[in-house]
Amino acid sequence: MKHLVLTIAFTFLLIGCNSAVENEKPEPEPIAEQPEQVETLYKAIDTDEALIATALMAAPKESREGCTVIGYNMAGEFVTLKEGNNEFICLADDPNKKGFSAACYHKDLEPFMARGRELRKQGKNAGEIFDIREEEVKSGKLSMGKGGETLHIYFGASDMYDPETSEVEGAQYRYVVYLPFATSASTGLPEKPIAPNHPWIMNPGTHRAHIMISPIKDNE
Repeated sequence: MKHLVLTIAFTFLLIGCNSAVENEKPEPEPIAEQPEQVETLYKAIDTDEALIATALMAAPKESREGCTVIGYNMAGEFVTLKEGNNEFICLADDPNKKGFSAACYHKDLEPFMARGRELRKQGKNAGEIFDIREEEVKSGKLSMGKGGETLHIYFGASDMYDPETSEVEGAQYRYVVYLPFATSASTGLPEKPIAPNHPWIMNPGTHRAHIMISPIKDNE
């Protein structure tokens, strides 16, 4: 009888110890929740406000508020879409053309840019515009600034944008620094691109000589 009581007591003791050990096991760590991926809702650039917002994306971020924005409005009129007070002029995307292309340039380039628009309106082709402006810059009739003025180009195949950020779907940047009549010899730059995002000189020796910096491709 005594042995039976001891056996039962020992059995309960083992069960209690096992329960204590089980209770001391650490709780499993909760699985971290994966951040919810929010799909960007792009929409068409179909208002003057959208034209302004996306044109400003071509400008340096810290300068966008003070930029002047010009270009075709949704009614097809070439107008000043936004008055500004700094050194930048943004040219909005033309809503009547496929894809997207906006630009931002130093105000000292405006006579040169405006002359190009005027000649295109007259029906001149690219070669004729080049020759006319070449002669006018050489003669001093047409100013391109002091040299070193920059053109920022924001472009892409899509004409859809994110209203939250004003970013255009898939758009990239290209930069042009005008140095009239500069050459490879005067700048030390190659006349052909060596690799994406590397500077090179285009139209060397002419009024349209400029440093070109093309974008890095998405898969690089």
